[in-house]
Amino acid sequence: MKRYGMVIRLRRDKVEDYVRMHAAVWPSVLARISACNLRNYSIFLQQLDDARPYLFAYFEYTGSDFAADMARMAADPETQRWWKLTEPCQEPLAARAPGEWWTSMSEVFHHA
Repeated sequence: MKRYGMVIRLRRDKVEDYVRMHAAVWPSVLARISACNLRNYSIFLQQLDDARPYLFAYFEYTGSDFAADMARMAADPETQRWWKLTEPCQEPLAARAPGEWWTSMSEVFHHA
C-alpha cells in the first residue's frame, strides 16, 4: 500500500458548490474509486494565509499498477462527467508536474 497526498486551490466563489457536490458524490464515482484500488480517500478544505481556499487530498493505493488504474479511472464516462462539474471549481498550482491536475506532495513523515 502506498499513501498519496495532493493539493490544489479551490476558487473562492466555488467553495459552497464543491462542498455540496462532495456531500453527495455519485455512487458510480465512488464505485470507480474503489475499483481502481483507492482506499481511505479524503479531501480536506482550508483557507491558508494568502486568504485563498485550498484542498488537500489523501488516499491509499492498494493496487499494483497505479498508472493503469488512473488511466482506467480517467477513461470512465461517469468519472469524466463528474470531473466536468468539479474541475471548474479548482485552480491547479503552477508547481504541478506536467500532466498533473492536482499537485503531488512528498511524504516526509509517517507513524503507524
